Amino acid sequence: MAARILMVEDDDAIAAPLARALGREGYEIERAANGAEALAIAAGPVPIDLVLLDLGLPDMDGLDVCRRLRADGFAAGIMILTARGGELDRVVGLDVGADDYLSKPFSLSELLARSRALLRRSSRPVATPTEPATAHSAPAAPTPAAGGLRVDADARRVRVDGTELALTAKEFDVLLRLDTQRGAVVTREVLMSEVWDENWFGSTKTLDTTVGRLRQKLQDAHAPVALSTVRGVGFRLEDAAPDA
Repeated sequence: MAARILMVEDDDAIAAPLARALGREGYEIERAANGAEALAIAAGPVPIDLVLLDLGLPDMDGLDVCRRLRADGFAAGIMILTARGGELDRVVGLDVGADDYLSKPFSLSELLARSRALLRRSSRPVATPTEPATAHSAPAAPTPAAGGLRVDADARRVRVDGTELALTAKEFDVLLRLDTQRGAVVTREVLMSEVWDENWFGSTKTLDTTVGRLRQKLQDAHAPVALSTVRGVGFRLEDAAPDA
């Protein structure tokens, strides 16, 4: 069963691309453009597994929405997404019942990682992109152990046979994205959109440079994986042959 996410965001320019990106990850998306609508959807008959909550809503403050949700017994995860990034704002947001707080602007990869972490704690059994329900037909194998390469999204750490690999933020984001679909091709467009920003207007040469550095680091660490270029399409991370 796919996780169902309620996105509470009044800005179409933010909501539309974010909904598309989450949809590509296999989530079911409900969108509310104001607080009253959000409360009505959350109280509806179809369970919500995670709320992504903007604070600047047209009819009420998002903090009041969060407070009302908890008062009404809403038990699933709530993540606040807002431009209010001060320490006091974060403390207040968490105190009124949010589970996580992410300041705008944020990277999609970080949002996805935090969403997966909250969904793993959900009381309802749901599938996240890293769980077997969205994997290919191969038998489910825990990613951390596969190939001796462990990509820990929550801690943002990478280990090769127990030894930590030092990566830049973008190198980590690219590796994490490829690892979530190990063995499959991830297109250049998806990587640029999700790791950098879909509004990135610069050269995609930065992607090739990042992949090149990442590939070299994996090779230097003798990681038993191959990061392959699929010409004209994108990149693929796959387990290396045992004798490779």
